[in-house]
Amino acid sequence: MVAYFGYGSLVNRATLRTKFLGIRRATVTGWRRFWMPRPAPVPALLSVRPHEGFETQGVVVYDRADHLPVVDEREAGYLRRVVMPGHVRIEAEPAEGVPLFIYEASPVELDAAEAGATILQSYLDAVLQGFLSLYGEAGVVRFVEETEGFETAVLADRARPLYPRAVTLSTGEAALFDRLILARGARIVPAG
Repeated sequence: MVAYFGYGSLVNRATLRTKFLGIRRATVTGWRRFWMPRPAPVPALLSVRPHEGFETQGVVVYDRADHLPVVDEREAGYLRRVVMPGHVRIEAEPAEGVPLFIYEASPVELDAAEAGATILQSYLDAVLQGFLSLYGEAGVVRFVEETEGFETAVLADRARPLYPRAVTLSTGEAALFDRLILARGARIVPAG
């Protein structure tokens, strides 16, 4: 068995593609979420980078060790790092002796806002729906407030999702997510 910390789309069970063994709410210390720019026209991705003492909400996914290559493939472009036990709090007792990983961005200087990168709304919807289901509206608010780089364009692809693991939102979810990101400085721009 292995475990990995999810801080973005991995928080939403609907996006997981392995038959994982369990998922628990968790907080990791020492990393902070940010929107990582990529060369145009590729949209920004959510990532984490080291940030001393910062606490990031998410989940710990318990999975079979032989599924790790599939997770590595999904997280291509990220560095798999070990999370030491003192840097994570997991709802319920953590499984003893299970290695815990986090996928971290390769070092970059800028976040998406500073680089003028875009965020896919369909990707963001999957992430925020996961946080809403596990942490309620307060968790979504915390996510938006604590994630760096939201002050950029969000590509309105909700009607025709470009994200391969897109989810279906209720009207209330869509309105909540849009209101929160607009208040944080994002601009929703038409797709195509």
